[in-house]
Amino acid sequence: MKGRIELELHEPNQLFNSMDPSPFMDRDLDGDAEEFILNWAQEYSHHDPLSLTIHIEHMPAEDPTAWMTEAVHNFFGYRAKLNRLAFRRMMDDGRTSLLIGLAFLTGCLAVRNLVLGHVTGAWAGLLRESLTITGWVAMWRPVQIYLHEWWPLWRRGRVLFRLSTMPVKVVQKKPGTGFGTPGEIHV
Repeated sequence: MKGRIELELHEPNQLFNSMDPSPFMDRDLDGDAEEFILNWAQEYSHHDPLSLTIHIEHMPAEDPTAWMTEAVHNFFGYRAKLNRLAFRRMMDDGRTSLLIGLAFLTGCLAVRNLVLGHVTGAWAGLLRESLTITGWVAMWRPVQIYLHEWWPLWRRGRVLFRLSTMPVKVVQKKPGTGFGTPGEIHV
């Protein structure tokens, strides 16, 4: 099935960061597990539905599916929220940079045309060109943000949202199946 992420664990607690004292539903995922899930999800098309199957070697007496599903959804939902905040901040920085850049460019062009517009000579020509170039260089940051930097953050946010809503299935690892199947992480 396309979009299926497989994860093998010895026990359910391995999914979580052992240093995080929060209850399981609010606990951070183990860094390796998070990276593994995120990397696999990014390899699939955004049209492919995602699902996570967690194979547990030592299944507890009580089925952990409900709380593990909630924990995975909470974790990636929180990461998606942080990503949206980072995206908003980047867009705010872009607007601020754009306003500053436009004001600086306008000032440079005004000085170029009003003060140096009628002055002749090599130094005046050099100064006019320097002001023009400097004014346009001030536009570098907003152009960089609006043309290039926002795409990866936006794409990551889409993946994180999809991970926060994907179906999670927890199953007993079948005896005799070894660890090491491609596409699986063993924490």
